[in-house]
Amino acid sequence: MILTIHGYKVILDADLAHIYGVETKNLNKACRRNMLRFPEDFVFRLTADEVERLRFQNGTSNPGRGGRRYLPYVFTEHGAIMAATVLNSSQAVEMSVFVVRAFVKMREQLMATATLAKRLAEVERLLLTHDSTLRDLYQKIRPLLLPPPEPAKTKIGFGVREARARYSPKTRSKKKP
Repeated sequence: MILTIHGYKVILDADLAHIYGVETKNLNKACRRNMLRFPEDFVFRLTADEVERLRFQNGTSNPGRGGRRYLPYVFTEHGAIMAATVLNSSQAVEMSVFVVRAFVKMREQLMATATLAKRLAEVERLLLTHDSTLRDLYQKIRPLLLPPPEPAKTKIGFGVREARARYSPKTRSKKKP
């Protein structure tokens, strides 16, 4: 039921009226009678374009086909609480506590998500520094992990090491006539 519009977390007037157990028109009348309690950041009316987008999301009827005649209001967290104060319904009082808890729970979830994102960024930064350190360490240890070179094979048996005899090619001596 809670939507994000204009950067606010809001609830439609029809949904809020259903929660409080009153008709939508009675909720809107009570809000109009007490306009000083509902500034722009508590309640605002949707534009026709926004209603059209919501119609596709929520599957409501086309205008003129049994749907709403007027553009709907949306209530922020504070507006939903204020609406409970202007309504004379026992269910409105009971449900205002429920609505407050729902918005507070949602805020806690958002804060937990932000904290988690911050923590993940820190872990990622640490892993990158550890990654480079481990790479350097591996480069230093790698020669130790390679098998040792095979030793030169020694010849078995008796061997004489002498200088080679130099033989020169036979040259023909030329006879003198």
